[in-house]
Amino acid sequence: MKARVEGGRLQLDEPCSLPEGTVLDLVLDDEGDDMDAGERQALDDAISNAWTAARAGRVRPAQEIIAALRRR
Repeated sequence: MKARVEGGRLQLDEPCSLPEGTVLDLVLDDEGDDMDAGERQALDDAISNAWTAARAGRVRPAQEIIAALRRR
């Protein structure tokens, strides 16, 4: 759906089959990214591995990671 700002409010003029009174959370869409299937899979794998490590307690404070990156 597309919206237009009028008087500081979002105005939608799109057909919709949702029931009256339905509340929606609107988010900005950045039109996607330019990752290919291999890059997308590598990202998904990295996120999955990070989540597994975090659940296992293998984590470091963000300040420590940022400091290490700044030293590079």
